[in-house]
Amino acid sequence: MTAPLEKDRTPKVTEREARQVAEAAREQDWHKPSFAKELFLGRLRLDLIHPHPLPSGEATRRGEEFLARLRTFCETRIDGALIEREARIPDDVINGLRELGALGMKIDTKYGGLGLTQLYYNRALALVGSASPAIGALLSAHQSIGVPQPLKTFGTEEQKDTFLPRLARTDISAFLLTEPDVGSDPARLATTAVPDGDEYVLDGVKLWTTNGVVADLLVVMARVPKSEGHPGGITAFVVEADSAGITVENRNAFMGLRGLENGVTRFHQVRVPAANRIGPEGAGLKIALTTLNTGRLSLPAMCAGAGKWCLKIAREWSAAREQWGKPVARHEAVGAKISFIAATTFALEAVVDLASQLADEDRNDIRIEAALAKLFGSEMGCLIADELVQIRGGRGFETADSLAARGERAVPAEQMLRDLRINRIFEGSTEIMHLLIAREAVDAHLKVAGDLIDPDKSLGDKARAGAQATAFYARWLPKLVTGPGHSPRSYGEFHPAGHPDLAVHLRYAERSARKLARSTFLAMSRWQGRMETKQGFLGRIVDIGAELFAISATCVRAEMLRVSGDHGREAYQLADAFCRQSRLRIEELFTRLWSNTDDIDRRVVDGVLAGRYEWLEEGIVDPSGDGPWIADATPGPSERENVHRPIR
Repeated sequence: MTAPLEKDRTPKVTEREARQVAEAAREQDWHKPSFAKELFLGRLRLDLIHPHPLPSGEATRRGEEFLARLRTFCETRIDGALIEREARIPDDVINGLRELGALGMKIDTKYGGLGLTQLYYNRALALVGSASPAIGALLSAHQSIGVPQPLKTFGTEEQKDTFLPRLARTDISAFLLTEPDVGSDPARLATTAVPDGDEYVLDGVKLWTTNGVVADLLVVMARVPKSEGHPGGITAFVVEADSAGITVENRNAFMGLRGLENGVTRFHQVRVPAANRIGPEGAGLKIALTTLNTGRLSLPAMCAGAGKWCLKIAREWSAAREQWGKPVARHEAVGAKISFIAATTFALEAVVDLASQLADEDRNDIRIEAALAKLFGSEMGCLIADELVQIRGGRGFETADSLAARGERAVPAEQMLRDLRINRIFEGSTEIMHLLIAREAVDAHLKVAGDLIDPDKSLGDKARAGAQATAFYARWLPKLVTGPGHSPRSYGEFHPAGHPDLAVHLRYAERSARKLARSTFLAMSRWQGRMETKQGFLGRIVDIGAELFAISATCVRAEMLRVSGDHGREAYQLADAFCRQSRLRIEELFTRLWSNTDDIDRRVVDGVLAGRYEWLEEGIVDPSGDGPWIADATPGPSERENVHRPIR
């Protein structure tokens, strides 16, 4: 073994080093087409998503059969109010989910799972999440980012044979990456896995371990030191949760998702067989990011489900509640909110279903589409819930238990708002998603011109990059001048007789995609190497792309429903409303690309951090408790009670 580790083991890395670690972990190449990647390059490749891809008959049959069983379970076995009240999912409910096969929804049938497609898995999460968001989170953390998904993509056959049957039927899994002082900057990961013969010895502390309190199996990211025969780096391991030296030191409590089994887990001299390593040493971050490519789709799926519930409550309440002689829905101020909820819910479902079906077909690269779906779903889901609270007024702020106690319907609108809020942080905060998507959006530019702005490149490298960039932009820039969006006949199939005109919105999307690409090129020309620091600008670029993706998905879904005869006329109406609302947001974002307060905001931040505005904080008391901002995560044996409680 090695010498004792020093107290502060968190690696000290520069900003550049941290970026290099993240860059090394991302997928470098594009082997399949991507609608969203083309969108950011100014090309509306509608042929990649239209006609809307559809599941096979067998996938539909198996998916619908499971959804029917799951619906019955949700209606008869899940008491969402009880889970909220007691801040815990009853053991018998989890055991019922095991019997139903819900733990193995995404696991192949040959390992005892249900083998559902991504589309039906997401629909199942939306359904169960409407009964209890905490259960939706449990199942999602178990299958979307927990042990099954990394094993499916990167595990050996022996690992799959060993663990997947357990995960499909009985065992709950958790994903452990975050640490008390390490969030979205994995280069500073402090948990170590030191090689010792045919084993690794894990030491460290993991924070916000969703499912960690009740998990049977963990996927843990730890840093392997470089040594002879060991290339080292951040590495993924499957770890038995009851291994000696593992202590769940705390079950965390949150403003929402009160039934969430989320904790703090300490590893002290935990021995893990080398056979439990997933992939080679140093591949941990790549495994995590690849897992999240489809894993992120679970969040927008549950946001779409939440939107459906908010629409139901808004419709029923605003028709029953009267003010000034008519239902509140008939007052324009409230009606506009209802229209937003209905149109945006349609768009949320369109985005997540399209991305899910693209994932199932595996003919497109959906890394950007999935990230956009997560970003758009989490942001819009919160807005929808907030609007529902406003429509409900004082009753929206009142808890369901309080409403029931005084004889009214127990509508948990305020709980929905609290539960949805975490989605803007889970699995990549909005701010991190902006940066992640922006990096992918400018990938084509960096590949041809990146060496020009890299200070470490030689003059020869820069000269070659200059020639390459000149050739690329000579071909690319002229294509951004005009396109199908300028032709009134383009996308004519989206304007059938007797239906709203969606073709006009697709033409707008095509023109806006080219405008977005021109804006990105202009910014890169203007800021060059400083582009990565312009996070406000990059965030708006990504938000425009998300809206354009949603417009495209919404129009394609409406046309699919029209052709199938399934509420086509109503779908066109909702799509038209959403596109018009979205276009207003896009125009505002385009304006704010170049007319904003980014510079003054930075000056104000400098003043805040320098203490120049401390006088503004006078006249209050701070009710915060004592203690450090970040808890001590020094390695060593635990001094706290183990609150791990596997469910049997």
